[in-house]
Amino acid sequence: MRRLLGAIAAAACIASGASAAFAATDAECAAEWTKADVDNDGVLSGVEASRYLAFLRIRSQVLPDDGRITQAKFIAACKGGLFMAATSDPGAPLKGSTSFSEAQAKDHIAAAGYTDVSALTKDDSGIWRGSAKKGDQSVKVAVDYKGNVVSQ
Repeated sequence: MRRLLGAIAAAACIASGASAAFAATDAECAAEWTKADVDNDGVLSGVEASRYLAFLRIRSQVLPDDGRITQAKFIAACKGGLFMAATSDPGAPLKGSTSFSEAQAKDHIAAAGYTDVSALTKDDSGIWRGSAKKGDQSVKVAVDYKGNVVSQ
């Protein structure tokens, strides 16, 4: 089992373009797990899992069949850098043709830490725009063709 998890983490690191230098530490992953597992049941499901499932979809990783993320799978993916949020490029959102579907744009927004994404529409500049929540705040969000997510 440990070999399998190690292989998954290594493959995830390679597939995501992350290198070991940018992977999260054991302590960072443990802290992120503690934050994510709100109900302390040892597995992420439903709302708890949504942000992390979005990261996995963005990184083209195999999703758990039951939509639940165990602590072991979470830590392996975290250590492989799969849950590291990208910083937005200066000047984002950037104009350009996007091939993102609405669902993919929602995944980028969720991975950036927003919830309750709604009213997404793609404008003439190729930018997906809509509404979401960051904590308790309702905000306008935008996703460009590079996957940059910004609130406006």
